[in-house]
Amino acid sequence: MVLLTKCLPLIWLSLLTLCAGRTLYPLPGKEPQSGKLPLQTTRPYNIAHRGSNGEIPEETAASYLRAIEEGTDFIETDILSSKDGVLICFHDVILDETTNVATHKEFADRKKTYEVQGFNVTGFFPFDFTLKELKTLRTKQRYAFRDQQYNGKYPIITFEEFIAIARDAPRVVGIYPEIKNPVLMNQHVKWPGGKRFEDKVVETLKKYGYGGSYLSKKWLKKPLFIQSFAPTSLVYISNLTDSPKVLLIDDVTMPTQDTNQTYAEITSDTYFNYIKQYVVGIGPWKDTVVPVNNNYMLAPTDLVKRAHAHNLQVHPYTYRNEHEFLHLNFSQDPYKEYDYWINVIGVDGLFTDFTGSLHNFQEWTSPLPDTSKSPRQLLSQIASLVLPYAKA
Repeated sequence: MVLLTKCLPLIWLSLLTLCAGRTLYPLPGKEPQSGKLPLQTTRPYNIAHRGSNGEIPEETAASYLRAIEEGTDFIETDILSSKDGVLICFHDVILDETTNVATHKEFADRKKTYEVQGFNVTGFFPFDFTLKELKTLRTKQRYAFRDQQYNGKYPIITFEEFIAIARDAPRVVGIYPEIKNPVLMNQHVKWPGGKRFEDKVVETLKKYGYGGSYLSKKWLKKPLFIQSFAPTSLVYISNLTDSPKVLLIDDVTMPTQDTNQTYAEITSDTYFNYIKQYVVGIGPWKDTVVPVNNNYMLAPTDLVKRAHAHNLQVHPYTYRNEHEFLHLNFSQDPYKEYDYWINVIGVDGLFTDFTGSLHNFQEWTSPLPDTSKSPRQLLSQIASLVLPYAKA
């Protein structure tokens, strides 16, 4: 007992040493029943934009696995549909830029022109291919200045395959799917029973147990945000699921996909007061939050302040490490950009192509508890610090 009494100060000091500078989770200390480490909720979310696509071709299994390895909180994807109604993970409405479709001579006659958001677009559209045909294609990097070694290695994945990647992660990893171009999808793909594209997305999520309001117990087990540039789609699915939704906001010159509303209209206080009944946040293009001129950032707008006043989160897009994307204010330093957006602008989440960089910045500046160790391992570590003094 005397020995224990003498060691108590050392034990307390050791606990402080192990926990110093680390923010505790606001949730009870118990881990989820699955035994997985929980989603962190104490700092802005690290959202892997199409996976860790700064390193590996976007929307591929390898890109998502890399993002999880690098510490992302959410893996983000864009949902489109194949000709036979299978939901796939793909960003563009055409396959041309990020696959090798042009090298497949058997598909040469699939190149077509359709109207997309008021513009005529020509290319190979996913909804003109069956899933089996899409699986024969291989992905490639969008930008020539990024690593090209993975070009031609990875196939397009389905939405269900994407969900499996998150569910099989060694810790709780959220998903952040976008209902992509719903007007276009509903025009060109027909599902049995008159179901809509949005119905199929929600059905798939429910099939794998996703649901629950933001930060509810159910949500924390399988975190999810559903995003879209189409306000009517978000309003529609609000009758199908209570999962949190995010309204994406395009450039100031672009109207909404479905309602043809202007940027000024959908960022007004009047509209925020309406849409907050259906969404928990907005996802604006970052250059609309802080305008840019000659690659220099100007004074920030009041968009974030007003959104927060309406209890809306703000998750801007997209943060990229390369000098082609970094504004000159940041001296080519992506960590300066993260510091500005997190600590000056005060955003609640960031869509990034480089999940590892954002994770490293946050660990350096606002580290999480060392939950990689079990309580027994922590006690053992404390004992190893204390025992030499006790023996002395």
